[in-house]
Amino acid sequence: MTMWFIDQDALKRPVYLSLADQINRAISDGRLADGTRLPPHRVLADSLKLSVQTVSRAYEELIRRGLLSGETGRGTFVRREEPVGQLPYIPERLGEVIDLSILKPVCETMHLDRMKAALAGLSADLPPSVALSFRPNVIFPRHRAVAADWLRLCGLDVSPHNVCLTNGATAGMTIALMSVAQTGGVVATEAIGHHTLTPLAAYLGLKLAAVEIDDDGIVPEALDALCRAEGVRAVFVQPSGINPTAVVMSAERREAIAAVARAHDLAIIENDGLGPLIEGRPPPLAAFAPERTLYVTSFTKIVMPGLRTGYLAVPDRMLAAVTNRHLVTNWIATPLIAEIATRWVADGTAMELVRWQRGALRRRQAVAAQMLVGIPYRAHAEGLHAWIPLDSRAAEDLFVAQARLRGVAVAPGRSFQTGAAEQPAVRISLGSTTEEELRAGLRIVTNLIHSDPEPLLLAI
Repeated sequence: MTMWFIDQDALKRPVYLSLADQINRAISDGRLADGTRLPPHRVLADSLKLSVQTVSRAYEELIRRGLLSGETGRGTFVRREEPVGQLPYIPERLGEVIDLSILKPVCETMHLDRMKAALAGLSADLPPSVALSFRPNVIFPRHRAVAADWLRLCGLDVSPHNVCLTNGATAGMTIALMSVAQTGGVVATEAIGHHTLTPLAAYLGLKLAAVEIDDDGIVPEALDALCRAEGVRAVFVQPSGINPTAVVMSAERREAIAAVARAHDLAIIENDGLGPLIEGRPPPLAAFAPERTLYVTSFTKIVMPGLRTGYLAVPDRMLAAVTNRHLVTNWIATPLIAEIATRWVADGTAMELVRWQRGALRRRQAVAAQMLVGIPYRAHAEGLHAWIPLDSRAAEDLFVAQARLRGVAVAPGRSFQTGAAEQPAVRISLGSTTEEELRAGLRIVTNLIHSDPEPLLLAI
């Protein structure tokens, strides 16, 4: 058992969180090595004159962060292995934390009222097939036709026959990956990319290969070189503002990526979680390479979080594989939620809420520009977040820990890293809380950056 120095005078309320952050820093800077056994709860509590409950909550918080593991009968240890894919956000809101870590659209009472009205409408004229059928081809013909209308708003012209209804983007990603790559296959993706892709690929037995990115997204020459060096089967890409660095890829870059994919016979999985939200963006990659692109979009980030349904547009040659994978993993999308989405697309409610969201995010981005003045960061005027590059991994760990200690949760850049190269940064969600809390959280972020004696920022 190893004891280490805890600065008792630096413990602040909530004490359990402050204690957890000190242990976190000790792990990050190497004072607590992997495999180190921590003091029993009571021993540490007595030495610091704290309650056993406080120490227990601190240990539980560190277990939740993936830094400790409890072994029955042996004790609590620093986790020996990095978890596969760290969550960039806190899974639940604790106490008075201003949560700028989870990527959410702006939501107001109006959204809840719309959902209540939709549910009331369903109670009045629910189609029998939505409640009573097991068969997708019985339930969803009308939904697929409406989905094709929505996809045209996203810039994609596709037959209803080629649309698969899913339970959101994650389900669409899973089905697409299973359809284009077998166990052991290599999937290329952005060096800073989707936070769930790393664990998802690991669970599916796929190998991720990180591709260099620049201010326009994936570098085509880097993707080409990777394909020549390894047997890449597919490329997963987020070209339209949902990616952590807020890049909206140019039409020229999309054409270049499509050309590399054709040259190496790659499947393209395009995650377009913002759909028609960003005005004036180029057409999807699927429009440049329709014969090989599986296009994923959903409503959770642009309409409301509870509308957990989406669309997967599929080329003819992959349709059978996608249909089979969908059946064995989900069977069908949840009919009730899909029915609400279909009605909202058909009557214009969905696009009305997208336009509302666009305006709300423009206002939130204006708040960010005002509060983060003098701080180099990346964002899109209609995007959900801001990306602040930092100068080192130590700066990132310190920033996240200190922000949390001051009552603000932000997402660490390491959660989005798919390659070995370090890309220290933090992601700030702008839609996850009220505008008042957003201002307060950004004020803390700004003060933290400007008050630290060590350099934190990396000039863009």
